[in-house]
Amino acid sequence: MMMKKTILTLAALALLSGCSLAPVYQRPDAPVTQAWPQGDAYKPAASSESRAAANIEWREFFADDKLRQVIELALKNNRDLRVSTLNIEKARAQYGIERSALLPKVSVAGGQNATRTADNMTPGGDGVIQRQYSGGLALAAYELDFFGKLRNLSESAQQQYLGTVEARRAQQITLVSEVANAWLTLAADREHLRLAQDTLKNQQISYELSKRRFEAGATSGLDMYEAQTSVEAARNDMALYTAQVAAGENALALLVGSPLPADLQPSGALDAVTRLAELPEGLPSDVLQRRPDVLEAERSLQAANANIGVARAAFFPSISLTASAGSASSALSGLFKAGSGTWSFMPQLNLPIFDGGANRARLDIAKADRDIAVARYEKSIQSAFREVADALAQRGTLDERLTSQTALAQASEKSYRIHEARYRKGTDSYLNALVSQRALYSAQQGLIGARLAKASNQVTLYKVLGGGWQG
Repeated sequence: MMMKKTILTLAALALLSGCSLAPVYQRPDAPVTQAWPQGDAYKPAASSESRAAANIEWREFFADDKLRQVIELALKNNRDLRVSTLNIEKARAQYGIERSALLPKVSVAGGQNATRTADNMTPGGDGVIQRQYSGGLALAAYELDFFGKLRNLSESAQQQYLGTVEARRAQQITLVSEVANAWLTLAADREHLRLAQDTLKNQQISYELSKRRFEAGATSGLDMYEAQTSVEAARNDMALYTAQVAAGENALALLVGSPLPADLQPSGALDAVTRLAELPEGLPSDVLQRRPDVLEAERSLQAANANIGVARAAFFPSISLTASAGSASSALSGLFKAGSGTWSFMPQLNLPIFDGGANRARLDIAKADRDIAVARYEKSIQSAFREVADALAQRGTLDERLTSQTALAQASEKSYRIHEARYRKGTDSYLNALVSQRALYSAQQGLIGARLAKASNQVTLYKVLGGGWQG
């Protein structure tokens, strides 16, 4: 009869433990407008029928096979991404620890208790050794979760674990973007280096011509010295871009996690590396709520919300149960025989009365942490909104910039050819040819920069719209 009452009592307590003191979670309103910025810097919105960037795999987005292989190597070997993956495993294990507290911990216990009575305390004067053997099952301090403390601890750990999953996704998106941009930058630096080399060769030819004319007395030394300044300027640029190419190779090797094979180095002209001419930007509410960095911030907010329930539960009584059942005998051979059964049941009630304000302070800390998490969540949305808006503004002006820079380079080349031909015929001064050559060199450098900006903008827009984490 007593056992039945105990079972009924435990069942009733378990039913009562469904209460939670955590606030009902509500996602804060996004502190941004419901549409992307409009104006002269922005193109009209792309077709809404196109797939969102987050649904386009990076293998499909990037057209260059070498670049895809480089990204694949980075995803396998990058140490930052590896740390993010290990953080997921760590958080998952921590969540398992917190979740286990919801279930009673039952263990098998066995032991021996031996005592010896002193000689002078026994009637016969001979010491007596008494032994007691025990074995059975033990329930160690199982806390009944009346007010949701354990469940909120488990919820907090789960949200932190899910946050590490989002952090890993964000890390991969960033890595894919960084690798692509580093690869493009290296390709542009190599184009700059080739341009400096070609310019140096042309300037050396002009310098030798000016030098021969000066030695023949046909011109003053001014033309020769001006030609020499162009030679030295081109040689300086060669040294500069040689160092930049080496630095770019080192940066790419760090991102990839190993030295980049020679056959995967960028070569040739800097061309578009993406398959899609345009990426649909979508609505801010859709894009921002799918970005893993925003989702990570929301997971942190949900964890902080659950911690308020943990802090509130500390104001209320807690009941823990300790019990054991098994067998005890003075002889090892007598264990688990008839008449050796034993059990114990020790419920404990802990009712906080005075703690010097510690529980109130912990609750205030939990609320402050929640408010901090709200601010960080809102900041993550605002930062994401700005990143997309900046990339869209760049996209809206880059085509015009690239067209203008291409026309400038073509016009500068024609001007230089005319002035160079007239100088060689002796009908024009070297100063005019030198000025036109420098204008051509600057226009060609600007064209490389504009093409790099166009390609990098496509990569950046793909990243800020949430693309690059799949597979």
